[in-house]
Amino acid sequence: MIVSRRWLEALLNRPLDARDAAERLTLHVAAVDAVIPLHQELGDVRIARVLEVKKHPDADRLSLCLVDAGGANGPVEVVCGAPNVQAGKTYPYAPVGAVLPGGLKLERKKIRGVESNGMLCSAKELGLGADQSGILELDTAAPPGTRFVDAVGLADHQIVIDVAANRPDLLCHKGVARELGGSLGAPVKLPVIPGAKALTDRPSVRQSDRGVVDGVEVRLEDPEGAPRYMIAVIRGVRVGSSPAWLAERLTAVGQRPINNVVDATNYILFELNQPLHAFDLAKLRGPAVVVRRARPGEKIVTLDGATRTLTTDMTAICDAERPTIVAGVMGSAESEVSSDTTDLVLECAYFQPTRIRRTRRALGLSSESSYRFERGIDMLGMPDALRRAVELIAAVAGGEIRAPALDLWPEPQQERTIFLRPDRVDTLLGVSIERSEVERLLTSVGFFVAPKDARLAVQVPGWRPDVTREVDLIEEVARLKGYDAFPDELRAYRPGTVPDAPEERARARVRDALASGGLLEARTLPIGSADGPDAVAILNPMSVEEAHLRRRLIPGLIGRVEHNWANRNRDVRLFEVGTVFRRRASAIDEWTSVAGVLTGARRPPHWSDGAKVPDMDIWDLKYHFELAVAAAAPSCDLQPLAGGAVGWEAVERGNGAVLGWAGPLEADAPVWAAPLFGFEVRLTLAERGIITYRPLPPQPPVERDLALLLPPGVSAAQVSDVLRRAAGSLLERLEVFDEYRGSGIPEGYRSVAWHCTFRDPARTLREREVDTVLEQGLKALEGELGVRRRES
Repeated sequence: MIVSRRWLEALLNRPLDARDAAERLTLHVAAVDAVIPLHQELGDVRIARVLEVKKHPDADRLSLCLVDAGGANGPVEVVCGAPNVQAGKTYPYAPVGAVLPGGLKLERKKIRGVESNGMLCSAKELGLGADQSGILELDTAAPPGTRFVDAVGLADHQIVIDVAANRPDLLCHKGVARELGGSLGAPVKLPVIPGAKALTDRPSVRQSDRGVVDGVEVRLEDPEGAPRYMIAVIRGVRVGSSPAWLAERLTAVGQRPINNVVDATNYILFELNQPLHAFDLAKLRGPAVVVRRARPGEKIVTLDGATRTLTTDMTAICDAERPTIVAGVMGSAESEVSSDTTDLVLECAYFQPTRIRRTRRALGLSSESSYRFERGIDMLGMPDALRRAVELIAAVAGGEIRAPALDLWPEPQQERTIFLRPDRVDTLLGVSIERSEVERLLTSVGFFVAPKDARLAVQVPGWRPDVTREVDLIEEVARLKGYDAFPDELRAYRPGTVPDAPEERARARVRDALASGGLLEARTLPIGSADGPDAVAILNPMSVEEAHLRRRLIPGLIGRVEHNWANRNRDVRLFEVGTVFRRRASAIDEWTSVAGVLTGARRPPHWSDGAKVPDMDIWDLKYHFELAVAAAAPSCDLQPLAGGAVGWEAVERGNGAVLGWAGPLEADAPVWAAPLFGFEVRLTLAERGIITYRPLPPQPPVERDLALLLPPGVSAAQVSDVLRRAAGSLLERLEVFDEYRGSGIPEGYRSVAWHCTFRDPARTLREREVDTVLEQGLKALEGELGVRRRES
């Protein structure tokens, strides 16, 4: 949600610092993603008054203007080519040295022999429109030299708020101002509409499901889809451009002005969170407005020019013959307001949120209105919103209301009342909060609080559909007081005797192992694009790119590596413990996986390093994969990938199931990036064996180095297995310390060297005993694997 600082100031009737407002919102309301200053590129432009205009001595179409820009050296002379410049008028002026939108820097220069000191600017040169036919004339009392953005009210900030789905009241300026007002102690009041005339305050006519307003028949045939529906008829409007103040309000929140009627409805949307729709009465057949379920196969051409087919699950707003609006989503081109419109039918409705959500998804069509209807608007505030809209349209487009608005509301509702126990507030929050403070905090954001015996009767306003329980009110008290106001020390508590769940113990074990191995934990979104035929589709995706639950953790971690690369960070080590999903024929499998990615230097650089620190390679990957498998799936062994592929897989002992994989990864890497490696393994609940104490052996070891020639396809793990089996318990340790391929080695073979440690825990081994054991091992290797000792 984008809100305008100046719009908030108008509602609170006080100046605001954008950064301070953003901090207050983040601490008490919702996270602010950005604060964006508007029109800062016009900071060099000043207000100037033209004192004298005369013809250029050497050009018929140029004039010489004596301009008072408030400078210390008095008026300056400016050459101007626009025909509309007049003495005594005020215009925007860019002095020498000013930088205009687009990067143009003004210099003092001669134009047809006369030196020009700056420039009087058109709207297009200031980036404020396409009009370049003349200089932008200003109606302002600001003295010369005033900053242009301050004088005309363009100095503003966009505050971008990350609004949660359960807080629809924050999707308008009044809602955000209400929260800020609670923090600042300032009341919220709707600003006076410029040029508005006092309207006769006639209450709307309440009916159940049908009625007539100023000759227009209105029928509510789908009360489930539209629990409340209001209509007003305005006659004699003049559709045209919006006044500057209205256009600027909408532009400040990223909206494009269209015409005064449409802009007025959009203004109410962003001010009060009430979507509205204006019909051209002359285009309504009947004239009638019928709210009903769409008929099978019924078609409508929406405002974006697309023909859409409706279903019976959708609510349609129709005239006497055909649909004119997809309820809550978008109107049709056939009934839209145009320059020829003189009479309006203004709709103000509450549509059932889940119905709108299904309609939007089915049609693949989203709008500002559907975004709000899906989350729920203030049904009780509709009459005020409609009255405000009529007042605004009358002010900017003229017209009059001859009959009171019609209000179709079959099942009227009242504000919800929740009882709040002050002692329950203290219990849940862990601190004592005075009853008067609870009342003050809730009242500051629109709740009505009244004492009721030992409790507080809290009336929930219609704009807060998320507050339904006592605990919701306690949460409101906590956030309004400020979470930073609560003590952060660990209070006394009674420890539990219930052990952690097995999966939580396994997750903690994996985190400890990988963090000790130098990896940092990441948390990625569990949604993304489909990366396999068994990906699980999301029923209500936020976007096409995030339409499926993840099958693996690796793609999300690769995205984080690419993000680090984009920010010039070359050395990345990340891991994640998270849930993955796969679709089967009749069900969805869900389990916990562990994944990691590695790229960049093997260790942090140090000044004592004589050369560049080497990058991580496939063996660094194997080490970290072994760490992960030992912690996450201790019942698995590592085996090389089949078919000569580079990498390993984790194979469960006994059944041969593959639970993990490790190898090189592909990514969108810059040329300076190091190779990227990754692994992923399924988390099992098998407990690791208990580590027991074993004293240091008192007997000395016998150590031997052994170089072996391995034929193609024979792995070091196979050699180790045969040697250990043949040597028995006397072989205490077996470690690879070298590999060689090259001169003196047969084609396809490799020389691998092992360091062997022999020891008998009860006595001292003799050399000949070790020789006998080694000879047995060498015979077994040659017989089973074709491995023989390298002689030279």
